[in-house]
Amino acid sequence: MKVLGAGSTVIMAECTSLQFVSPFAFEAMQKVDVVRLASLSDPELRLLLPCLVRMALCAPADQSQSWAQDKKLILRLLSGVEAVNSIVALLSVDFHALEQDASKEQQLRHKLGGGSGESILVSQLQHGLTLEFEHSDSPRRLRLVLSELLAIMNKVSESSGEFFFKSSELFESPVYLEEAADVLCILQAELPSLLPIVDVAEALLHVRNGAWFLCLLVANVPDSFNEVCRGLIKNGERQDEESLGGRRRTDALRFLCKMNPSQALKVRGMVVEECHLPGLGVALTLDHTKNEATEDGVSDLVCFVSGLLLGTNAKVRTWFGTFIRNGQQRKRETSSSVLWQMRRQLLLELMGILPTVRSTRIVEEADVEMEPNVSVYSGLKEEHVVKASALLRLYCALMGIAGLKPTEEEAEQLLQLMTSRPPATPAGVRFVSLSFCMLLAFSTLVSTPEQEQLMVVWLSWMIKEEAYFESTSGVSASFGEMLLLVAMYFHSNQLSAIIDLVCSTLGMKIVIKPSSLSRMKTIFTQEIFTEQVVTAHAVRVPVTSNLSANITGFLPIHCIYQLLRSRSFTKHKVSIKDWIYRQLCETSTPLHPQLLPLIDVYINSILTPASKSNPEATNQPVTEQEILSIFQGVIGGDNIRLNQRFSITAQLLVLYYILSYEEALLANTKTLAAMQRKPKSYSSSLMDQIPIKFLIRQAQGLQQELGGLHSALLRLLATNYPHLCIVDDWICEEEITGTDALLRRMLLTNNAKNHSPKQLQEAFSAVPVSHTQVMQILEHLTLLSASELIPYAEVLTSNMNQLLNSGVPRRILQTVNKLWMVLNTVMPRRCPPLMDITLHMLNGYLLASKAYLSAHLKETAEQDRPSQNNTIGLVGQTDGPEVTREELKNALLAAQDSAAVQILLEICLPTEEEKAKGVNPDSLLRNVRSVITTSASNKGMEEGEDNLLCNLREVQCLICCLLHQMYIADPNIAKLVHFQGYPCELLPLTVAGIPSMHICLDFIPELIAQPELEKQIFAIQLLSHLCIQYALPKSLSVARLAVNVMGTLLTVLTQAKRYAFFMPTLPSLVSFCRAFPPLYEDIMSLLIQIGQVCASDVATQTRDIDPIITRLQQIKEKPSGWSGICKDPSYKNGSGDTGSTDPDVQLCHCIESTIIEIINMSVSGI
Repeated sequence: MKVLGAGSTVIMAECTSLQFVSPFAFEAMQKVDVVRLASLSDPELRLLLPCLVRMALCAPADQSQSWAQDKKLILRLLSGVEAVNSIVALLSVDFHALEQDASKEQQLRHKLGGGSGESILVSQLQHGLTLEFEHSDSPRRLRLVLSELLAIMNKVSESSGEFFFKSSELFESPVYLEEAADVLCILQAELPSLLPIVDVAEALLHVRNGAWFLCLLVANVPDSFNEVCRGLIKNGERQDEESLGGRRRTDALRFLCKMNPSQALKVRGMVVEECHLPGLGVALTLDHTKNEATEDGVSDLVCFVSGLLLGTNAKVRTWFGTFIRNGQQRKRETSSSVLWQMRRQLLLELMGILPTVRSTRIVEEADVEMEPNVSVYSGLKEEHVVKASALLRLYCALMGIAGLKPTEEEAEQLLQLMTSRPPATPAGVRFVSLSFCMLLAFSTLVSTPEQEQLMVVWLSWMIKEEAYFESTSGVSASFGEMLLLVAMYFHSNQLSAIIDLVCSTLGMKIVIKPSSLSRMKTIFTQEIFTEQVVTAHAVRVPVTSNLSANITGFLPIHCIYQLLRSRSFTKHKVSIKDWIYRQLCETSTPLHPQLLPLIDVYINSILTPASKSNPEATNQPVTEQEILSIFQGVIGGDNIRLNQRFSITAQLLVLYYILSYEEALLANTKTLAAMQRKPKSYSSSLMDQIPIKFLIRQAQGLQQELGGLHSALLRLLATNYPHLCIVDDWICEEEITGTDALLRRMLLTNNAKNHSPKQLQEAFSAVPVSHTQVMQILEHLTLLSASELIPYAEVLTSNMNQLLNSGVPRRILQTVNKLWMVLNTVMPRRCPPLMDITLHMLNGYLLASKAYLSAHLKETAEQDRPSQNNTIGLVGQTDGPEVTREELKNALLAAQDSAAVQILLEICLPTEEEKAKGVNPDSLLRNVRSVITTSASNKGMEEGEDNLLCNLREVQCLICCLLHQMYIADPNIAKLVHFQGYPCELLPLTVAGIPSMHICLDFIPELIAQPELEKQIFAIQLLSHLCIQYALPKSLSVARLAVNVMGTLLTVLTQAKRYAFFMPTLPSLVSFCRAFPPLYEDIMSLLIQIGQVCASDVATQTRDIDPIITRLQQIKEKPSGWSGICKDPSYKNGSGDTGSTDPDVQLCHCIESTIIEIINMSVSGI
């Protein structure tokens, strides 16, 4: 076996004349291949005798017949070898006694100190170790070697990792090396607990010929190979070439891997795992590369070093980078350095793929007239392109991450490779992009005028060949876009963006100083790409077909985005609208991340001029006709999906453009007015033709593929179109698109699909006569999806008025309601006259009105300001009119909302027909039970119109739900409505049916304090119902306030007003007592006071009133005595009623009735 050509000079000197175990012999020992062992030469066999002799003499664990035959062959093999006898003699020693003596010696060394010369194993030596070894018998030889080995091992354990070299005659004398090795192997095999093989291996590194002894030891115990290697690596130095110990350890491990090359890469993996001995990892890779070298493929050396520097493990990257930096700092940079060997090997690989023939002259104008694909520069071979790209990335990592400083030869060869011209393949496009970025990152590679001219010629070639490369290679993202992008960055002085672009393309984060790009900036902006050339070239670049996030690299969209940001198109009067429109049409999922920023910057270029001096320097917006063409096939039609020409991605992006444009237009109203510019807003008719809700629903199912587009659309809708973001509609959509809908569609039959809108119209026409056909068709339509229902929308909405006629089954009404709700998820602009649908539309229009007025206020703010300022006459006070306009808008919205609420409350009142039948909203809750009982007994009674009570209750429930939402959204609406007032007979319904009515407790004190008597009466009546519904401490305090106010008003009201106030409010006192018994005394006192005031005003009828006052006083003092009388029905309407028309008399009788009712309530409660 040949000695390594690289490694420590000391190791080389030690091992030049020694015979190592060959890979063939080691493999034979591993597999116990007797046939192979028999083919070994005597010198090779001599190295393996310790193991073979033990194998032949010791009792085997394998008792098979085959092993018995193999054992005979081994004995035959050993029979002719003279050294076997000495090994047999070694195995005959009493190893138990030897181990005991060794343990005693270790204890003695530990007690006296490691440097003590006392030894139990070996008595006083008469001669040197070598002579003693020569004259000793086998037991003494074992003791000599064991004593020496234990001394070294003890010193290693005490050295605290600091390397030392131990001189030992036993391990240095060439005459007795083989005998010493035999003893060493036998000792380790027989005393494994005393001499762990990893500790022995560590000790052998500190003696001369240690690597040779280590290889023999492992060869005789082949199963220990991985254990020994891992132990040596784990105990090794982080940087092996920095110390003698590190180099000796590395070389010893290389010898081991030479002996067992199949495990070399596994050992290299241990090196990386432990982040120790980087030189060993490189050396093993170099050995493997030489053995497995291929001309065309990427070498193992390139892959290994690239993986270390470009991998995700930062610890490994730092560790290997330190190895490179330290290696460069050492003055000793000879062929013995692993780093030097690595650099030399990489340079040879680089030079091996360079074009063999290359003209160094500059292309003249005449040469350009040649065929476009013929060049005086020889091209890079196609089979070398991938390897060349890998080499470029590796050198970028070495220089940018590890800090490698290239030599002149390396720099020259790198520049030659970077400026070579690859074939037009995807790999060729990648190679050119990497070369270009490497030139930007490491401009120091170009140091002479000749090299600079070579670079300029190559860049010019890139520009000319870009279109050919893209068409031939089939790669959408070519280096042409990158050139364009870098040129734009240089023009706008965005050097940090260029650095980010370079790092992104190279796939590594490296430090690039902006100052290093100054020369390249001059070349780009003055010699290759002027700004006008960039702009003119960019608009001619074809759009990317089916642009999506799956297309990586630098695309035309990146270039257009940067040019829009720098306002180059408007500056040079180049129209970009058509290019952007075409690119939006050519999009697909998953959404490319650059599309939304492109739209945003395009909108900004439309609204904001490039400079104040030239306000007309803006881009043109997309026309309404172009927008409508995007949605062809979505706007109506029988086969929506088949008619769609553009993808859902394109439609959603155009929708995002419209909504963002309108929002930006409103946001910039003041700025545009100051510039006296009024960009055109898109018409409302355009928005009416776009199925916004349908598109949003489609986007909801594609959220993962659309990135942030769905959330951006929701934000824009919530801001500008709140009526399309009603929570109830979203909940309805969940029901429509959920699992139940999927199960319903499984029931979809061909009959359901065959019903046409014409058949539905005919069925509606027959409703007065028969309901069967329309019911059947409507039930089938409920199985269709929302988009499939769109063709039936007109027929449904135009015939809904027929469903209000009497006799229409309730099931038809419910089915039509369900179909409208489904259509509402995609067509939120239909308004049939059914209550549930009407309420949905009312809520939507109220929200839309708010958004419209806010937008209108922003649009007209600056236009109205001058006239307002002139009217006011104050130059400095420009904010006053704005505040007034905002207040007027809020007042108008409040008037709208309150009017809607009042209309809805009016609907809750029974009609004249219902009143004729005795329907009273105050008794609806009590009467529902009786209606249900009656309807159960009259099974033949028609469902629906004949049951007025149930229909009115359903309408009231729907209205109360909407009012609750409105009150919660804006509590001021509740306050305004109650300050306006409404029929008191609705109070039981509103308090019980609207959960948010408790907020009225906050403003009832303010309402009671109003000067209008009607508002005071309404407040007390409202409070009485709230106290019953919400018996809270807050309600008690407000009720006590109301009682005090009533007592105060008693003293100030005239007779007529007193009658008008107390007659409707006295029943409220009963509710106060029912809710809060502590108010009983105050209320009874108030009633007596009212009675006394009334009696004092009746001079002519005192005889009629006095008995009442007397009774009231008695009732107050002794209520228990009147409990029986109070239960008499004659007292409920006043026992002493004389039919008088005097208001005070009537009020007194009312007081008596109120007291009796309170007493009845109290007694029944007790």
